[in-house]
Amino acid sequence: MLFNSLSFLLFFVLVFFLYWFIFKNNRKYQNCLLLVSSYIFYGWWDWRFLSLIIISTLVDFYVGKTLGKIAKSKQRKLLLLLSLSVNIGLLGFFKYYNFFIENWIEAWANFGVTMHHSTLQIILPVGISFYTFQTLSYTIDVYRDQMKPTNNIINFGTYVAFFPQLVAGPIERAKRLLPQFSAERQFSFEQAKSGLNLVIWGLFKKIVIADTCATYVNVVFDNYEQMNALSLLLGAVYFAFQIYGDFSGYSDIAIGLSRMLGFNLMRNFNYPYFSRDIAEFWRRWHISLSTWFRDYLYIPLGGSRGSTFNQIRNVFVIFLVSGFWHGANWTFIVWGALNALYFLPLLLLKRNRTNLVNISTQSSIKSIKTVTNILLTFVLTCFAWIFFRSESVGDAIAYLKQVFNSSDFTMQYLSIERYNIEAFGLLLIFIGIEWFIRNQEHPFFGRFVKLKLMTIILLIIILGVYSDHNDFIYFQF
Repeated sequence: MLFNSLSFLLFFVLVFFLYWFIFKNNRKYQNCLLLVSSYIFYGWWDWRFLSLIIISTLVDFYVGKTLGKIAKSKQRKLLLLLSLSVNIGLLGFFKYYNFFIENWIEAWANFGVTMHHSTLQIILPVGISFYTFQTLSYTIDVYRDQMKPTNNIINFGTYVAFFPQLVAGPIERAKRLLPQFSAERQFSFEQAKSGLNLVIWGLFKKIVIADTCATYVNVVFDNYEQMNALSLLLGAVYFAFQIYGDFSGYSDIAIGLSRMLGFNLMRNFNYPYFSRDIAEFWRRWHISLSTWFRDYLYIPLGGSRGSTFNQIRNVFVIFLVSGFWHGANWTFIVWGALNALYFLPLLLLKRNRTNLVNISTQSSIKSIKTVTNILLTFVLTCFAWIFFRSESVGDAIAYLKQVFNSSDFTMQYLSIERYNIEAFGLLLIFIGIEWFIRNQEHPFFGRFVKLKLMTIILLIIILGVYSDHNDFIYFQF
């Protein structure tokens, strides 16, 4: 089920009604309802993959429970290794099997050895990268004695499979979300309204921004050989806003739905395209994943401490792993390497934590330096996004060559001509809205909330007609 579908609307209305009106005074029944609903939601794509979630849930539940009873260091390490092996093993097999086999065959072909591809083709289960990292945070935190293990398998199972954020995050930490399943929950109209506002804003970003940009992006990237320089540059910019509107839209919907059910999820995006350097960008983009890698990989490796070599190594490790996490393709690895190269000068010059405070309304609009830094960061980000979006590294390089080889900067006619001017104007409006609300969670504040809500709903209906129905991008990861 997609969030932007009628089937999900009916599904959520039913869950919401049962949750608050039938089981409102029984937390145990509420959690059971959420667990069953989450399995139905996930099984809607392919019920066979439910077994993977159940395996991860059972293994980590009993590993955590056993860790709470054992004090010996060696036995605890073996239990943690069991959790890591099962979870990363399942993730690696289903996500990277085809990648490694294809590259193995290609490597031998360079030496004149012909090998045949196995007939076994592995289908990637939707959301496996997200719930794997979520359940791993539990066993790692219990191993580190940063939280006590739970004895309630229903609560833990619901934490792992919680349907609003199951497929594409935010990736919640066990010590933050798991206790919420044990706490009493009372319906709050203000909380539900705040959640609904986030859902509407997320749908706007997905349907109006992302899906409209996607139509132009698909034509440009699929036919880049025939595109002129302006079209290619706009294609990269449109993809930047497609992936942002798509992914941050999903996160807003997930956070909003959770809030309507009485849960608080972490913020996953904080207006990243207003970042003044790449370090700030990664503090604002996909925050749940960035902080996960920081706490469970970067800091254990030594972080920014130690020798210069170790610092450089750690930066490349975390960005290359982040790239590979996104997909089994060399394009994602190159994308990660580019971000590492962007980040490295800031780290070595000790400027990676310069921009920790939000941009000031009073001074930043007048500051040429601030605006220049924002534009430069956005350009570097768009350059990397070209590799992220391309089918292969060769396609990305050819795309960039076409930009520099073409001297034509006129507005190119396309079969989807209606998206040229309209999409660009829509983006300018969207950027303006985000600039003025950059210190707020969403635009629905103040006395004219109802008018704004109605306006956004009308925009979704009217402008949504001009976009194609697309899955969320991060479902493939």
